[in-house]
Amino acid sequence: MTGPNALTGAEIDRAEDHRRRDADWLAAQRADPRARAVVLGDAGVRARDGAIERVPLDALDAGREDALLLGLDARGPLFVVDEDPPRPGRRAPLVGAGGPRGEPAPDAPDRVGLRTAAQVLPQADGGLVAYAAGLLNWHRNHRHCAVCGAPTTVGEGGILRACGACGTTHHPRTDPVVIMLVVDEEGDRVLLGRQETWPARRYSALAGFVSPGESLEEAVAREVREEAGVRVGAPRYAGSQPWPFPASLMIGFLVPWDGGEIRVEDELEDARWFERDDVAAAAAVDDGDTSWEQLPPGDGLVLPPRSAIARRLVEDWLAG
Repeated sequence: MTGPNALTGAEIDRAEDHRRRDADWLAAQRADPRARAVVLGDAGVRARDGAIERVPLDALDAGREDALLLGLDARGPLFVVDEDPPRPGRRAPLVGAGGPRGEPAPDAPDRVGLRTAAQVLPQADGGLVAYAAGLLNWHRNHRHCAVCGAPTTVGEGGILRACGACGTTHHPRTDPVVIMLVVDEEGDRVLLGRQETWPARRYSALAGFVSPGESLEEAVAREVREEAGVRVGAPRYAGSQPWPFPASLMIGFLVPWDGGEIRVEDELEDARWFERDDVAAAAAVDDGDTSWEQLPPGDGLVLPPRSAIARRLVEDWLAG
């Protein structure tokens, strides 16, 4: 792929080394007068004039002690604060996810939902908000030890949680997802599928989570077989994209069809081959980078938004 994907490119030293294990160093970052914070919550990230706001840490009375260290940028320490910390006994929603998939839609002033952020913020800010949201989502949902169930506490500035009862330490998890564009033997068609919950005409590349003990190549072959019933050859890596809904890494491939007829069972509503001309026409529509739920006018194929790696795979194929 040429150029970075959306939600990548955070310009920050994450300091995921010995510095975070030094309590004095962490205290100095929190006390640094240059320290600032990104503010995130259920409605999204605090933003103004097309960029993430970086609020002086000492200006945040509520939540300052709970601020998590993202790292160091060119101006000094940078933290993230959850302005809507979850209530005990209640399932925590995703941070600023937006959209109708059981997630809160941004409805607060000066807040930008994460899916919108991928479209409207500068590249580095998009990467930063993906990092910050992924970290907060993990903390929201890992307040108790997975081993013994006891409450956990934050450690190393925010990149682990420790259990005081059994001594287990927990680190943020990233779930690998393979996403692949299947191309026919002549290179003139691609196989795209759609989920039942998507708006009509919206099709995308096939995708699925990597299973335990499975290589990426094996996951690609299995997911294509399960979703569309066809066989594929060796995949070619194309690029990756963090996807903080809540904590995935999309790993993109172009993969050649190796035989079999499309057979859709219960994973997808539909899957079919699309000719190059039809895909090119869909890619040429000025959709303003609409969301997954919105559709541009017309009656033809609708591709994923330009902020999604699935769209990048399609456009790379079109470019040859």
